[in-house]
Formats: sequence, C-alpha cells, structure tokens
Amino acid sequence: MSRSLTLAARVVLAVGGGYGIAALATILLSLTLPLPRAEAVTAATLASFAVMVAVVVVAFAARSLGRAAAILGGVALALALALRLVAGSFPFGFGS
Repeated sequence: MSRSLTLAARVVLAVGGGYGIAALATILLSLTLPLPRAEAVTAATLASFAVMVAVVVVAFAARSLGRAAAILGGVALALALALRLVAGSFPFGFGS
C-alpha cells in the first residue's frame, strides 16, 4: 500500500473508530458512574473527548494499519461486551 493510501486509511480509522469507541465509552460511563443521572452523563461526555484523543493517538502510533485496526476493534468489542453486561443489550440496537 502506498504511503498516502495508508495515511488516508489511518485517518478514516481514527475518525470512525474514535467516534464509535467514544460513543461506547460514553454510554457505558453514563450507566455506571455513581453520580446523579445528569452529572454522570456530563462527566461521561467530558471523558469521551479524552477517549477520542487516545484513539487517534493509537491509530497513528501503531506500527501497522492492521495492528491499529486490531487494537481499536478489540477495545470496541470489550466496551460492547461490558455494555451488554451492564445494560442487558448491545448498543445501537444490535442483537436483542
């Protein structure tokens, strides 16, 4: 793969993966933080910005594009499974 194509793929991975993982983390934190509902949602939303930055760093710091995709996919899967345990259903209407 050429350098420009690899860079474009990492950008797509960082933006798409960052959005998805930040959304999953926000939902999970909103449900599990021991705060009143409004404060839990606010704290989770603020934390999602740091999660998004961490995902972008991982997407560009990994040695290969495949490794970056595997790491971010694993994190997303772990968050989805944790959300399944906490909420009793998968996020975004997947599964039952």
